[in-house]
Order: sequence, then structure tokens, then C-alpha cells
Amino acid sequence: MAPNDHLEEAGKSTRMAEDRTDWAEDRTIMALERTFAGWMRTSFAAIAIGIGFRALFGEFDPPWLAKAIATMFIALAIVFAIGAERRASRAFDRLSSHAVDSPRLPNIRFVAYAVAVGALVLIVALWVLNDGTLSAGS
Repeated sequence: MAPNDHLEEAGKSTRMAEDRTDWAEDRTIMALERTFAGWMRTSFAAIAIGIGFRALFGEFDPPWLAKAIATMFIALAIVFAIGAERRASRAFDRLSSHAVDSPRLPNIRFVAYAVAVGALVLIVALWVLNDGTLSAGS
């Protein structure tokens, strides 16, 4: 074995270890994207449950009870969306991708806040609108 063979093997081993680390970070980024998408799906499910509850049980007595329960589910969607954005942003800030195109944080923020604002508008509409018309005391 030549004297330089040992150094060459060490350099090759170091490069392989760096490659494995890069691939692990890329896999982590993809897992974070899937997790964020899962939380967004959960937000949409909470919105659907709220709308569905209001549609199915709209004739509750007292009438505000169905709206209040629907509002809780829709508000939960806001919490899920904003929480998912915060967790994803913190995690993406700690990682750097090497081969995978990491999502841009403004896009993640836009999606999360669009869902949150849409849910908030839905809550307002739930309490203000009645059959498409403004009502003061529904």
C-alpha cells in the first residue's frame, strides 16, 4: 500500500459521509413538505366539518349553538394553518437543500395565511349572512 493511499481513502470516506448528510437533509426537506401539506389538509377538513355541521344541524335550538360549534371547527383550521406555517418555517430555516428544490418560505406563508383568512371570512359570513342576506339577529 502506497503512503498516499491512506489519505486518498480518508478523503473518499469524508466525501461519502458528506453525501449521506446532504441526502438526509434533502429527505428531511421533503418530509417537512409532506407534513405541511398534511396540516393544510387537516385545516381544510376542519373547515369542512364546520360547514357540514352548520348545514346538517342548522335548526338547533337555540339557533346560535350550531353556529358556535361550526365556528369552533373553522377557528381550529386557522390554528392548524398558522401553526403549520410557523413549524415549517422554523424547520426550513435550519436546513439547507443540496439536490432538492426547497419550497420558498413566502409561498408557504401565502398558503397558510390564505387558508387562515379564508376561514376567518367564513366565520364572519356564518354569523352575518342568513340565506344570502344580511341579518342582524340570527
